[in-house]
This record gives sequence, structure tokens and C-alpha cells, in this order.
Amino acid sequence: MIDFELEPQVVNQLKMYHLAAAQLMRPISREFDEREHSEPRAFWEAMWTASQNLGEPADAKPRAGEGASRLRNLNTCLSVEELCWGDAGLFLSIPGGGLGGAAVAAAGTAEQRERFLRRFREGQPKWGAMAITEPGCGSDSAAITTTATRDGDHWVINGTKIFCTAGQMAAEKSEGFVVVWATVDRQAGRAGIKPFVVEHHTPGMTVVRVENKLGIRASDTAMIVFENCRVPADHLLGSAEVKRDGGFKDVMATFDATRPIVAAMAIGVGRAALDFVRDFLAQNNIPVRYGISPRRLTALERDFMEMEVQLKAARLLTWRAAWMLDMGKRNNLEASMAKAKAGKAVTQITQKAVELLGPVGYSRKELVEKWMRDAKINDIFEGTQQINLMIVARRILDYSSRELN
Repeated sequence: MIDFELEPQVVNQLKMYHLAAAQLMRPISREFDEREHSEPRAFWEAMWTASQNLGEPADAKPRAGEGASRLRNLNTCLSVEELCWGDAGLFLSIPGGGLGGAAVAAAGTAEQRERFLRRFREGQPKWGAMAITEPGCGSDSAAITTTATRDGDHWVINGTKIFCTAGQMAAEKSEGFVVVWATVDRQAGRAGIKPFVVEHHTPGMTVVRVENKLGIRASDTAMIVFENCRVPADHLLGSAEVKRDGGFKDVMATFDATRPIVAAMAIGVGRAALDFVRDFLAQNNIPVRYGISPRRLTALERDFMEMEVQLKAARLLTWRAAWMLDMGKRNNLEASMAKAKAGKAVTQITQKAVELLGPVGYSRKELVEKWMRDAKINDIFEGTQQINLMIVARRILDYSSRELN
């Protein structure tokens, strides 16, 4: 029998995150949306302090037989939903391992995980970022052209990366790092792609631009150039050996871990919009009648119920993908299903919220129009809607990328 009951300690932790979302994030949400590239330092300090007192750090590894701690990925998704109900951009700006930490956890050795991730459990706020997308390589991550060439005890990295979430903070303003995906052997194709940890302020790594964006404007999204950037040999995550079944699979393993989190982000934004519409209808004495024939429902009631259904469906898919990861099961199909469903659902929900609320939804007086802007990124990064649907089709039909592209 499936049990959706949450552990008491998880419920208490979610209450604390919701309180932070309501009291720390919502009041400054509009300010840092309008002041893109400003640094919400007081917020960072508050969240960093709170994170040190809230259970396991984000980069902790689950251990068998520890009850709720075994569900680290699922609990992370629950917490992310609460924080993105507050503000998705501010959530992405919070100091932590981020996508870089996820890449280390997925591709690094036990020693590398301890060495690179321990910094996020101690000291001052730090950031991790991942650099994979390139100007000529968007959704097709296997087409990476950035190179890493061995030179004695170092690797020399050359190339350009774009759309690096928290890239500026990780590269320039903290004791964090950027995980760069580069090819060590062009002839090997996907198998030759390897991840490298590049420490902050490493010579040859330069942030050349920070993007002006439609949404999630409180977080930085950077373009980073690597020009003869030298990193120690042991900063290559995992093995340097080029194997036919290696390389790009480490990329996908990272996405299998992070796509449920991105889906949870979408759910948080969608829930914020849904809650606002529900409260607005209640305040204006407009009922939503459940349990009656669909033929008797108004158009507004049907739209609102459809928003609820889509959000709940996305949430269940996300929980399943995260739970499978916690159980050590392969979740490639489920992670892509969750990401595709949540990205599409939140886009539709926030657009419908603006539509139903009319001038209130379109006005900048409320946050509804901002949530619509914030929502769209969830349908794009960590693999676009189209890419994730293609992955789902390949897994269900058991087709290779060559057979179905």
C-alpha cells in the first residue's frame, strides 16, 4: 500500500521553510526582481544561518536504515517546493552546492565528494555552479566542443559556456567552484566528455557577461570563458579513462538527480499562483463547487479545477522520481517525465492565473505576473520540454538516440 504520510520531523522542517518563504522571501520578491544583479546579502546570511540548523546539508549522502534520512532527495523536493512558493529566483541565489554540487555527487569519487562538498557544510556562504551549455550547443549536450587537454599534472581547459546558474557567484565571489563539462577525446564522441572542478578565481576562467532575463531575476546566469585554464589532474571527477559506457552517462546521472528538483521548483511557483487565485476567489465570494456534475460547473470553476489537477499530477510524478533515486533505482524515465510535466503544467497554470484575474493578474502590484515570468524557465533549463519528451519516448519504446531523434 502506498503511504503518502510525511514523517513528523519532515513536516516540522517544511513549516520552517514555509515560514522563511513567507517572511523572508515574499517581502523582497518584487524588489530583487526589479533590481536584477543586486545581491540580497541580508537574505543570504539569514538562509545560510537557517540551513546550518535544518537537518542534513544538501550534499549529504543518504545511508541505509536511517528512516526519513533515506529519503533525502524526496525531502529536498518538498523543501524546494516550499521555498519556490516564496520566490524561485531568490531560491536559486541561496548559497549552496547547487548544480555543481549535484555533479560532484553524481560523478565524483567518495574522496572527491568529501573534499569538494565539505566546504558547503562549514564556514561562510559559498556557491557551486555547473557549466555545460555552449553557444553552439544547447539541448544537445553531447555536442560539447569545450576541450580539456592533459599537460603533466594538470588539465588545460578551453571553451565558452553560457547560461550558468550562479556562475558569477561560484566563479568570482565565493570559495565555491564551477563544474565544467569538456571533451578529453573528440574522436570518442559522448564517451569523451568529462566533468572538471574549477575553483573560484582560477586563472583563465573569466565571467564575461551576466544575462538580463525574463524571470528568476534575483539569481545570476553567467557566460564564462575558459582560456588556457589550468586545473590539477585530480579535479577531473571520476576516472580519466575514456570508456564507451562512460562520459556522457555522468552528465545524464547528474540530470537524473536535478530534474526532480527543477520540477519541484516549478510546482512551488505553480502553487503560489494557484493559492493566490483561490484566495482571491474566496475574498470576492466566488465559489468553486466540488462534487457536482461537470455540466453544471462554470468555465471559471473548470479552469481552476484543471489547474489543481495538473499541479497534483506533476507533484506525484516528481515525488516518484525523487523516491526512486533515494531507493537506488534508475529514474531516468521518471525524472524526465516529472520535468516535462511540471514545466508544462506551471507554464499553463501561471498563464491561466493571469488570465482569470484580469487586470489584477496583469498588474505589477501583485506577484502573479512575476510568477508567470519565473515559470517559463522550468520548461527550458535542465533539458527543454521537447528534449525530455524525446527521452521519455526513447525509454518507453526502447529506441536509441539514432533511432528516435
